[in-house]
Amino acid sequence: MRVADFLTDQQIEFESIVHPPAYTSQKRARFLRISGRRVAKGVLLRGPAGYLLAVLPATHHVDTALLARMLGGPVRLAEPRELAQVFNDCEWGTVPPFGPLYGLPTLIDESLEPGAAIVLEANSHAEAVRMNYADFERLTQGRRLRFARGPRGRGEPCAAEG
Repeated sequence: MRVADFLTDQQIEFESIVHPPAYTSQKRARFLRISGRRVAKGVLLRGPAGYLLAVLPATHHVDTALLARMLGGPVRLAEPRELAQVFNDCEWGTVPPFGPLYGLPTLIDESLEPGAAIVLEANSHAEAVRMNYADFERLTQGRRLRFARGPRGRGEPCAAEG
């Protein structure tokens, strides 16, 4: 199912955005001329209970060691072939951050600001949606945790993300 169809079926207000192909969330922010803190990215992880989706600002990186401690077992980034299997209705390398659409539990980093509008990747590198954060959290039933590290030079160390 396409992200736009999913949001429409769930009666969520959103704006579809078409932009030049952006292969990173930071590039999407630049193309759209908005702060990377307002662009949320999805990162597919493999944890102790299987796949899960981490959602965090484009400016941040997943701290897999911290998540492993929180979840009680090893956590790693999914490999490209795993991305292709899970998101088989999407352009290669695309990770829509809508866990329920793919049967994935969702973790949302606390650095995403409640009450703000956020931009999220849809089914291709040239599609995004803008929606209210509160609607996103309610839709995904995501668990809010602090598991991301901010950009270098801003007082927060970066964790490897790949």
